[in-house]
Amino acid sequence: MPGSPTLPRGLILMFAIASGLSVANIYYAQPLLDALAREFEIPGVAIGGVVTATQIGSAFALVFLVPLGDMMDRRRLMSAQLSALVAALLAVVAAPSATWLFAAMLGVGLLGTAMTQGLIAYAASAASPQQRGSVVGTAQCGVFVGLLLARAFSGVVSDLAGWRAVYLASAAAMTGIGLAMHRWLPVNAPSLVTIRYFALLRSMPTLLFHERTLQVRGVLGMLMFAAFSIFWTALVLPLSAPPFSLSHTAIGALRLVGAAGALAGARAGHLADDGHAQRITAGALILLAAAWWPLSRLMGHAGLELLVVGIVLLDVGGQALHVTNQSLIFRALPEAHSRMVGLYMLFYAAGSGLGAIGTTAVYAHAGWQGVCTLGFTVCLMATAFWAVTRAIGKPLPPDTCR
Repeated sequence: MPGSPTLPRGLILMFAIASGLSVANIYYAQPLLDALAREFEIPGVAIGGVVTATQIGSAFALVFLVPLGDMMDRRRLMSAQLSALVAALLAVVAAPSATWLFAAMLGVGLLGTAMTQGLIAYAASAASPQQRGSVVGTAQCGVFVGLLLARAFSGVVSDLAGWRAVYLASAAAMTGIGLAMHRWLPVNAPSLVTIRYFALLRSMPTLLFHERTLQVRGVLGMLMFAAFSIFWTALVLPLSAPPFSLSHTAIGALRLVGAAGALAGARAGHLADDGHAQRITAGALILLAAAWWPLSRLMGHAGLELLVVGIVLLDVGGQALHVTNQSLIFRALPEAHSRMVGLYMLFYAAGSGLGAIGTTAVYAHAGWQGVCTLGFTVCLMATAFWAVTRAIGKPLPPDTCR
């Protein structure tokens, strides 16, 4: 909120931890699909529905739950959503049938996404304008780490104590962070004085069609996430085949290489606060495009080292751009933080879906080199789009904006 005092470091760290724990709930199921299929006797062709259920819940959250932060006291809203998320996690633990499991997973996706994006909007609103980018970058760093560690945590715990223990442990962790949030989160009432829920929802298309910063940054985010999806969706195909023949565990471990992206995101937030958002955007787009040359060298075991270099470039550029995008959209319309982040993440979902569809089709016809060409082309499109929108029309916040 305007005029807010500088947030203490401990509170910013709590936002990051809470965001990471919340988003991890959406991804715990991915390494557990075989165990879930065996226990509930779900056919292999249908077990992917567990992940689909969480993604459907996520999409509904972006439209129907995340915007609530613009009309309700965010502290109370977070407490209510966290309690509901713990209940959904316990419902997964107690699931006696596949139908129950699918319904509970939908609830986990719905409430995990609402908590994650709600916390980022909360952090942006509570921060002073001079530290907003830094706070958002740190919170987003927590999200990125949560994404990286969710699958590893899920696999280790399930091996030791079974898949239900994963969700029981998460329910306990969310309860613990909830107690800390209840004590330390600042009262952060929305800027809008009165607005009804359906009027809030009706305002979202208006924001989308009239807020140029959201439009430009949303398209950049969509293309960036499409590039991510193009790479990560297709990567398993060449690495699981000769001459590599890597296990799924080894392939998944490559995601940890991208941990540098979390630090890049936090740094990008600091630089955005100092008025360098457009320069960070340019640098991030260059890194995203440059990443595809080392990625395209994956033609033998010697290419694995270059693959690691490409992953680092892709994640550093992507996280820097993502945090800068969020910093600018939060700056554009402070009274609509929750709706803006919900709409922005819808661009993310669209990019991820389109990238996944496109890369599998391209790999089938042109192999890994075709995938890299597609990814590079998407990054060039993002760079060209940014350059054009910088040159024409109403300018975005300039580099001197603080």
